[in-house]
Amino acid sequence: MPVIECDVEEARQRLEAAGAEFAAGNSDHELWHADLGEAHVVAYEGKVVVQGRRPADGTSVLADERSGRVHAYFDGACRGNPGPSAIGWVLVDGDGIVADGGERIGRATNNQAEYEALVRALEMADRYGYDEVEIRGDSQLIVKQVKGAWNTNDPDLRELRVRVHELLERFDDWSISHVPREVNDRADDLANEALDDA
Repeated sequence: MPVIECDVEEARQRLEAAGAEFAAGNSDHELWHADLGEAHVVAYEGKVVVQGRRPADGTSVLADERSGRVHAYFDGACRGNPGPSAIGWVLVDGDGIVADGGERIGRATNNQAEYEALVRALEMADRYGYDEVEIRGDSQLIVKQVKGAWNTNDPDLRELRVRVHELLERFDDWSISHVPREVNDRADDLANEALDDA
């Protein structure tokens, strides 16, 4: 659970601007609570603690302005093909893991889950304000299709590839590479944990 040392009033203003809902603290030490997306933020003197199913919904709003390059890892998980599916993603910069998350996405094919994971990773990299993204994934199909080396015949995957390219236009520079599963283990774990938590 991320702890962000900050000006608590400024954090409240940022959350309000993003549409968060607020409630009073539950103890003498808690100043207030806020819910934004699937993040729950608790404010204390000089810091906030971000909890919930998807803490990045809150941390992305509260993070200081960033720029530069981020590494985005993504993975999808599927029980059956199609079947219940989930995604996992991780953002890493020079300071370490910036944010990560996993969530169920309903019924999908494995390739759809992989694309949805990539979409979420790019959305979060954009939300954090990075201007360059280096994408890493263990799905050769997704990597080759995004690069344009392989055709995308499936209409659902074609639509997802278009969405990925729309997101990539938000960055000054980007690259995408296939990596072995063991290099992508954190994103893989997050996707499978989200699927197993159902």
